[in-house]
Amino acid sequence: MAIRYAKREYTDEEIYQILVDPVREWFKRKFGTFTPPQRYAVIEIHKGENVLISSPTGSGKTLSAFLAAINELIILGKEGKLEDKIYVLYVSPLRALNNDIRRNLEEPLREIREVAKELGYELPDIRVAVRTSDTSSYEKQKMVKKPPHILITTPESLAIALNAPKFGQRLKSIKYVIVDEVHALAENKRGSHLALSLERLQNLAGNFVRVGLSATIHPLEEVAKFVFGFNDNGKPRSGLIVDVSFAKKTQIQVESVVEDLVYADAGTLSQNLYNRLDELIEQHRTTLIFTNTRSGAERVAYHLKKKFPKYAELIEAHHSSLSRDVRLEVEEKLKKGELRCVVSSTSLELGIDIGSIDLVVLIGSPKSVNRALQRIGRAGHRLHDISKGVILVLDRDDLVECTVLAHNARNRRLDRIKIPQNPLDVLVQHLLGMALEKVWDVEEAYKVVKRAYPFHNLGFEDFMSVLRYLAGEYAGLEEKRVYAKIWLDEGKFGRRGKMTRAIYYMNIGTIPDEAKIEVYTLDKRFIGTVEEEFAERLMRGDIFVLAGRTYEFKKSRGNRIYVEPKEGAKPTIPAWFSEMLPLSFDLALDVQKFRSEVKELLDNPKGEEILMKKYQIDEKAAKAILSYFKEQGRYSIIPDDRTLLVEEVLEENKAKYFFHTLVGRRANDALSRAFAYLISKKKRTNVGMAIGDNGFMLILPIDKKLSEEDIETLFKIEDLRETLKRALNNTELLKRRFRHVANRGLLILRRYMGRKKSLSRQQLNAQTLLRLLKKNYPNFPLLKEVYREIMEDKMDIENAELFLRWVREGKVKLAFEQNTLPSPFAFNLEVIGSSDVVLMEDRRELIKQLHKKIIALIETSN
Repeated sequence: MAIRYAKREYTDEEIYQILVDPVREWFKRKFGTFTPPQRYAVIEIHKGENVLISSPTGSGKTLSAFLAAINELIILGKEGKLEDKIYVLYVSPLRALNNDIRRNLEEPLREIREVAKELGYELPDIRVAVRTSDTSSYEKQKMVKKPPHILITTPESLAIALNAPKFGQRLKSIKYVIVDEVHALAENKRGSHLALSLERLQNLAGNFVRVGLSATIHPLEEVAKFVFGFNDNGKPRSGLIVDVSFAKKTQIQVESVVEDLVYADAGTLSQNLYNRLDELIEQHRTTLIFTNTRSGAERVAYHLKKKFPKYAELIEAHHSSLSRDVRLEVEEKLKKGELRCVVSSTSLELGIDIGSIDLVVLIGSPKSVNRALQRIGRAGHRLHDISKGVILVLDRDDLVECTVLAHNARNRRLDRIKIPQNPLDVLVQHLLGMALEKVWDVEEAYKVVKRAYPFHNLGFEDFMSVLRYLAGEYAGLEEKRVYAKIWLDEGKFGRRGKMTRAIYYMNIGTIPDEAKIEVYTLDKRFIGTVEEEFAERLMRGDIFVLAGRTYEFKKSRGNRIYVEPKEGAKPTIPAWFSEMLPLSFDLALDVQKFRSEVKELLDNPKGEEILMKKYQIDEKAAKAILSYFKEQGRYSIIPDDRTLLVEEVLEENKAKYFFHTLVGRRANDALSRAFAYLISKKKRTNVGMAIGDNGFMLILPIDKKLSEEDIETLFKIEDLRETLKRALNNTELLKRRFRHVANRGLLILRRYMGRKKSLSRQQLNAQTLLRLLKKNYPNFPLLKEVYREIMEDKMDIENAELFLRWVREGKVKLAFEQNTLPSPFAFNLEVIGSSDVVLMEDRRELIKQLHKKIIALIETSN
């Protein structure tokens, strides 16, 4: 039996038949009827099928997963066969969710016992416990002696529990594993880590039923394979997909807060934005506002309270930089209905129970259809409520993007997610964990690893290189204090050294420690700090704003970067770059198609009507889109799914090249770095760059300008991966990401002998090791992994290669233009560096100036 979609929707009666009387009676009283996910899933889980449930928040999917398992525990209890062992394991990526889940289980279990009493018999107590890094050692001791029947944990704590000498044995009895918030795990290394833990658990406990719970996600077949894993014959384990993500109606409208997105000045825009937010908050009982950055969330909450004193106590911000206590307090107030509005960045996307929300407002594009549906799905928490969402756009590119995004969301055209393949740093941790368990046969361990979806295609050579590294077979690492942690001999391996177990416990996990990077001038004057994610983007010559002044990046050492003040220079990188969400490739392609559609409508007198009807936008929005495209078409060429525009704009001392590659920022990151590298080699000059979702800009000295032929050659790159690998040499990105990979891969320990190593020390060690490995062992597993992580997970090399192929095959035609000013579609790239908070007004001002000049040019040329 392969993976298939659940076709059969069971009736209430059929489900009641499998439920034991106290559970049946309790359910009838409390809910009366089953929700769609429950109708499809409960009986299948009861039969022992693996099940993946994709459904909106508030559709009862958590109970769908637990009901069959609780029912079985109650049957055992009734028959006096309930033992002191763990039957059900629930894993969630959010520690905060775990306490919610425990409360939500203890209450029904108590109620079911009361119903049983009425029916005339006593049920034993069914114990539920949470085990995370917050659990005290006393609590953990108790769990060994008297294990809970239902254990709730996080991916990291599960990996530690697997290796806990006594508690690990307690996991042998598990019959059900429930993985919640799968959509938040599949796309990153925490998911890869969990997938291996589950295969190690299966090896220990034998077969168990796997249930995955996810919000809106696509493609479900791949996600199901991720949750279920593979058999030894290389085929996916069988199971069912329950897709009821459309059970809830969604209503999405896109609005512009001003009549004219170009000429409205920042003051008017901001005034109108807050007035519109006030109207929306007034009309609804509770409103959740999403901004795309943490600073944005703070700013919106602050201005709303300041402009409307009536909200002083009724509006709060919620984002990941706030302390846990503050976040919990906001969630509690929201649940009790004490707040009218919460402004969040991304922290409330996951299923933390926040009570009922009437409206979700997104400020700016959420950049992916799945994310839009997940955020808007937080409204109307009960299944029959409609999820209402409003997207407020602030510029013309946003308007175009959100029009397509909302259309796709209404028609359930979802973006594909990308699950990392073969992350070798995660493998290091698990192979060490396995060596701590027992002596393994190499072939047997390789089989276990390959059952996990992310490692399903792992080559034996890569697997062996990880074992050889752990066994200390790379000469020269010992001098750098990297010691062997396992022995490897004649096809077997096991643990080595007294400290190995402690190293495993203290360094497990995939989330890197957040570093604050200190910024100094070359003469050692301290200026301030930036986030590591920002620092890793920097390239020599980049100009950015800090504390209201502009600086040029010169070099870095450890966790310090050195800069030179550059008064009046235009920034090349926005200060909140690290937080900007990238546009998904699938949505980018749909925006390209939309461009060619609008192009066809420009001469159609009914153009406005057609757009309004098909895309459900108002007249104001339709007018704005058409005039934007008319200006682009009259001044230059409209790039779309068949035309790639590259424009050259010459200034006094520099030549700028705008590449209108609408493929999303991750693919553009790969293309622009590779192009800049090739040009810098050929022309022997530094190349400046600015990257956006709709394209990128390269900046050269005027005497090094490119010919049309030079540009055509760029698109004929033979090996993009190899070129990009060279381009990454000595970049901040490689240095910082190598520390992360070296941490995960236990090459540089975060904690040792009970002491925490300073991030600055770790970073310096990472740079020394990076040099050594590049010179002596170019195929070292963690070096391979850092390039893979940057190219495949951070950037989008696959789609960048695909796009290059389209250009080479002529599916997309290259059009080269020389313009005196950047065309309207290039405005956002031209001013990208100025999009600093301090300079927001300047940014709008710059666009306005450009627009005036372009209109004048169009009019004189007619």
